[in-house]
Amino acid sequence: MEKNAKIYVAGHRGMVGSAILRELRRQGYENIITRTHSELDLCRQQQVEDFFARSEERRVGKECRSRWS
Repeated sequence: MEKNAKIYVAGHRGMVGSAILRELRRQGYENIITRTHSELDLCRQQQVEDFFARSEERRVGKECRSRWS
C-alpha cells in the first residue's frame, strides 16, 4: 500500500486502534483519517455510508487484518 494512501482507523482512542495508529505512523503512512464517536457514530449506518461516500475511503481494515493477524 502506498504511504500516501488514505487510511481510516476506527477506534483510534482505544487500546487496539491507538496501537494501529502508532504503527501506521511509525511505518511512514501520512494520510491517516480518524473520527471521534461524536464526529462519526459507527452504529448509524447512514452516517457511515455518507462519510465513506464523501471521503472515498476504500481501505478499511483489509490491510490491517492481513498485516497484524
